[in-house]
Amino acid sequence: MSNGTVWKTGKRRAEGHGYKDLPRSGRPRLFSERTERKILRMIKSGELDNAIEVQKHLLNKENLDVSVDTIRRIFHRNGLVARVKKKKPFLSKRHRQSRLEFAKKYKDWTIDDWKHVVWSDESKFQIFGSDGRQWCWKEPGAPLSARHVKPTVKFGGGSIMVWGCFTSSGTGYVVPIEGNMNGALYRRILEDEFMDTLDFHDLDKEDIIFQQDNDPKHTAKLTKEWFDNNDIEVLDWPAQSPDLNPIEHLWNEVDRCLRRLPGQITGKTDLWDKLWDVWEEIDVDTCLKLIETMPERVRDVLNAKGGYTRW
Repeated sequence: MSNGTVWKTGKRRAEGHGYKDLPRSGRPRLFSERTERKILRMIKSGELDNAIEVQKHLLNKENLDVSVDTIRRIFHRNGLVARVKKKKPFLSKRHRQSRLEFAKKYKDWTIDDWKHVVWSDESKFQIFGSDGRQWCWKEPGAPLSARHVKPTVKFGGGSIMVWGCFTSSGTGYVVPIEGNMNGALYRRILEDEFMDTLDFHDLDKEDIIFQQDNDPKHTAKLTKEWFDNNDIEVLDWPAQSPDLNPIEHLWNEVDRCLRRLPGQITGKTDLWDKLWDVWEEIDVDTCLKLIETMPERVRDVLNAKGGYTRW
């Protein structure tokens, strides 16, 4: 026992407090530091996802009844913050292995190597953006105003699907897809919009590599024959890997630009016209900056051992 402890104990006795601990201020802890460390470990490891799951675990396994708000305060006190889960394609063990093999194969490619790739994809655009709920604040009983309403259209609403591509020289052609995309329609797009893109940018087909995902219509026998007959090299692409394709970020930029436009998009035709205008305004620098991220994307897949990345 230290001299300081002996002195404090003697002083408390002399003041008539005896040897018992004095009452402590504040609310006592509901559970021990050990239990707190345990639930933090389960959250960080992914064994539990959120405060509600932790609450159920503590009640069923530890016989501790604590509120969700108490658990959230513990998370905040330990530097954790709540975020909406990002939507990502499901990655099986086979997908992870394929992605890792791709990253290993192309880990030494430079930005100049990636500039030879023509990036392509299909994307869906909603007339009023996301179908999810939108929130607003209003006084109780106040009449509805335009800012309290998410507009819908009875006729002419919905969405459009488009195919597009871009190169290191700028964007290529973009085309609306009427009905369901099948192999025959896809090959027509390749014959027209894709080949016209090469002509527009004066690109030699022997100097480019075409990128597409593994959709069945892209990998169909007749589609493969079209690439062979036209001497087009196709980049071997891992399934479930939109994070590796920079055109996904180009689609996101188009969507953001559409949302910033003044006025209301009145239907599919109007949406297509505005989308075309936005697409035409994308400059070469934007395309180059996206292509320049490819070495970093590949490194991230390597670091994640084929798993999820931040892209």
